[in-house]
Amino acid sequence: KLSVRTLHSEPVAMFYSMYAYLSNLPRLHVLGMALVAYVVYYLIQVVKRPIIACSDGPFKQYLIRKVPTLENKYWPTFWCVESRAQTVMASLLRSQSLPRMNYRREILPLKDGGEVALDWMEEGCDDSAPCVLILPGLTGESQAEYIKCLVLAAQQAGMRVVVFNNRGLGGIELKTPRLYCAANCEDLCEVISHVRRTLPAHCKLGATGISMGGLILGNYLARKSEEARGILSAATIISVPWDVHKGSASIEKPVINSLLGRHLAGSLCRTLRNHLDIYRDIYQDSEIDIQRILRCKTIKEFDELFTAKQFGYAHVNDYYSDATLHNKLDHISVPLLCLSAADDPFQPLDAIPIKAANQCTHVAIVITARGGHIGFLEGWWPSTKDQYMGRLFTEYFTKALFDDDGEFQLTANKMHERFLAKQTVALASSDKAVDASQVDHKLKLM
Repeated sequence: KLSVRTLHSEPVAMFYSMYAYLSNLPRLHVLGMALVAYVVYYLIQVVKRPIIACSDGPFKQYLIRKVPTLENKYWPTFWCVESRAQTVMASLLRSQSLPRMNYRREILPLKDGGEVALDWMEEGCDDSAPCVLILPGLTGESQAEYIKCLVLAAQQAGMRVVVFNNRGLGGIELKTPRLYCAANCEDLCEVISHVRRTLPAHCKLGATGISMGGLILGNYLARKSEEARGILSAATIISVPWDVHKGSASIEKPVINSLLGRHLAGSLCRTLRNHLDIYRDIYQDSEIDIQRILRCKTIKEFDELFTAKQFGYAHVNDYYSDATLHNKLDHISVPLLCLSAADDPFQPLDAIPIKAANQCTHVAIVITARGGHIGFLEGWWPSTKDQYMGRLFTEYFTKALFDDDGEFQLTANKMHERFLAKQTVALASSDKAVDASQVDHKLKLM
């Protein structure tokens, strides 16, 4: 009994001794120990070299040689490593520090009578400067802070930029009831064709999509593969929700994620409210209840009541399946560099198509351990002039679009040869499968 009591009392005594020791330590000592512990955690768990998900071949070899950021560790801002903190602080810091951009606005009429605004930034660019078309996120437009971050980075690299503001955004009145959605790339087709005609023939054109803009661009690259290859030299996608089903579920998780989702849902409702006059009369006697839609609290609820119905989907899940990109990478034939964070609150890590990218000829996904959603802050105090997202953007497009030594074009040609060979093998396999099924059918009939 005495030995049992001793065994039980020893841990208790140790606990009280430790408590007494720590409670008598000076506060500065405790703070110093906590800081050392955090530094160790930061260096081991936070600072990591990004993963590059890409098939072993010309594209991956080119990126490793020509894009130095990919070989370096990503050092997130020391005091802001949590994913939601990165997402929110990046938006706040950029909005306070980045100047308002003085674009040259062009109004582009569309075939169905609608209009979109194209905002050009060409200051300091010569006639031979390449151009990058930028597609903002869900309710973003050309003055959004993350767009200005990329525009400034491109401007410093000597590239011209044109920002595609979706219908009803950027201060443009709706001419038709139709807005936009992640699965529809008809407007983008018209915009890209117009931009290509506007630019001098010798100027190369690239494209970048951020968040939902990445979904629209990705669907264009996959569905219009040959057309896109003939117009675009290179493309990038940043913080795209690869699997929209999982992304939607992730953004509705309590508590902080759901608050971010409510904020975006409110932005969608405000966009609709800004054009309420055109919708009130059209949907007065239809199944679309505008007043109910304006009270939506989640993005999925808004898409279910409005977006899916406006674009002819029977259910919101059908819309999300059509918008999803993770199963379409094999169809892309434009060199595409993607940037995603493993802790993106809008897209869980298990939804990033790493396996598909490792088998793809034209897609490379750069995955950082931290960064949040369109965050990617770095350094003790994030600089507005040189950020991870903007640096990767300029390093890639500078090499791909200027291409002074012609190496990128040579790499792109090799990539396309592999793409065609892979398609030939896939087609042959499908033909054999069809023949085998026909033989089985005949044998059953016999």
